[in-house]
Amino acid sequence: MTRQIIRITGEDRVDFLQGLVSNDVRRAPCWAALLTPQGKYLADFLIVPDGDALLIDVDVRLADDLVRRLGMYKLRSRVVIEPTDITVGRGTGPAPDGAIADPRHPALGWRLYGGSGDDGTDFDAIRVENLIPETLVELIPNETFILEARFERLHGVDFRKGCYVGQEVTARMKHKTELRKGLARLRIEGEAPVGTPITADGKEVGTLFTQSGGHALAHVRFDRIGPDMQAGTARLAAEQDGIIL
Repeated sequence: MTRQIIRITGEDRVDFLQGLVSNDVRRAPCWAALLTPQGKYLADFLIVPDGDALLIDVDVRLADDLVRRLGMYKLRSRVVIEPTDITVGRGTGPAPDGAIADPRHPALGWRLYGGSGDDGTDFDAIRVENLIPETLVELIPNETFILEARFERLHGVDFRKGCYVGQEVTARMKHKTELRKGLARLRIEGEAPVGTPITADGKEVGTLFTQSGGHALAHVRFDRIGPDMQAGTARLAAEQDGIIL
């Protein structure tokens, strides 16, 4: 089991999450993140309406910490937060009855709550092609800034919804600065472990992440991307449409 489904019930469930996460919960299903007060990523998840409840679909490795943090923010909110044994299936072929479209990108297909497994799709290839970060790979707790990880392009942040934890830093990055580093797709010859530093002319360029089909995702400084980069024994080069524009 790679995903944990957390159920939130109670009359304050929408307002409770609305004040915590990066996206507008009223527009669920949606993708969102919980941030530190300094604007750094802690966890990402899908939020899905389910009758009088909201389901949070999160990587199982982050689930216990997410439940703990949500509990800390609960205070007097009339909500109940509980892990469930609901399973989730996903695929990119014809969607089964009851499935929802993945709100991040059409290429990610559908998700079915109460289903299981997937249809054999190579999701790493899809993620690399469409610059979609993965939990605990390109998205690193207490390190990643979500705008550098394409959350805006992937419908994971709403700048009109009002305050949430980390909102001030995220809004400042959006409106007052130009992103100088972030997620990019590069051409790659060879391979190297996830997390391998990328260098060029002896200078640090960034970090290598998911690789598929001669391409790779990397977190880089945009001003240092060039034609002759290395990560371990792998050689990398810029790909014009791979940079956040």
